[in-house]
Amino acid sequence: MNAFLGKLRTYVVVSYAEMLEYRAEVVLWVLSSIMPFLMMGVWMQASQGTQADLGLTPTEFARYFLCVFLIRQVTLVWVIYEVERHVVEGSLSPRLLQPIDPFWRFFCDHLGERLARLPFLVILTALFFVLYPAALWCPSLRSGLLAALCLAAAFVLRFIMQYAFAMVAFWSERASAIEDFWFFMYLFLSGYLAPLSLFPEGVRRVAEWTPFPYLIYMPAQLLLGRPVDLGRGLAVMAVWTLVFFGLYRLLWRAGLRRYSGMGA
Repeated sequence: MNAFLGKLRTYVVVSYAEMLEYRAEVVLWVLSSIMPFLMMGVWMQASQGTQADLGLTPTEFARYFLCVFLIRQVTLVWVIYEVERHVVEGSLSPRLLQPIDPFWRFFCDHLGERLARLPFLVILTALFFVLYPAALWCPSLRSGLLAALCLAAAFVLRFIMQYAFAMVAFWSERASAIEDFWFFMYLFLSGYLAPLSLFPEGVRRVAEWTPFPYLIYMPAQLLLGRPVDLGRGLAVMAVWTLVFFGLYRLLWRAGLRRYSGMGA
């Protein structure tokens, strides 16, 4: 186990060092995900200009979408595009020769990139509170710890979901098209574009059985100190994680049998 953890630590350090060489690109990646701030402006204006009770004040909308932005940065996954490229180009072959499953190399690449993003997220968060001082708040220790737990589970689930879809690259050169379709549902059901509390009751009940609300909405509620059914949320996330992990292992074994390093 110590040897395995040592390999993972080395991969994370190497990935972090690589990302530091492309700090400007990392900044552009962070700034390219400003959609939550655009939605924040829309909903803040809507809460001021409508007689309907949206259940949240403009300040609460500002806090919510800041949480959405930060959660999105932490749980962002692009592994399907990396796996697709490696399979199509044949560059997966060297990774298969390494004494560790390629899954962990891709996983550590994401962790290293998260570390490289961290300083820019701190700066943007500080700038946000300078521009919207009324939105300043500090989560309690308990809320912060529960949110961190939920965020870790959300990242693992999001990664395994996308990695399972990436296995289709062994049969198709456009496996990423699956992620494009899946991302459309993610946008609407995760709370990315609007808090799920604004959705009709029937839609919320259906969404609660999908993995999407637990990737953004539930961590955001925890950060804001609002009550959530954490036990149920973690249980649903665990079930979906096991489902996609099983799908990944099934497709991985079948895919390796047909992989021939095409394009190498």
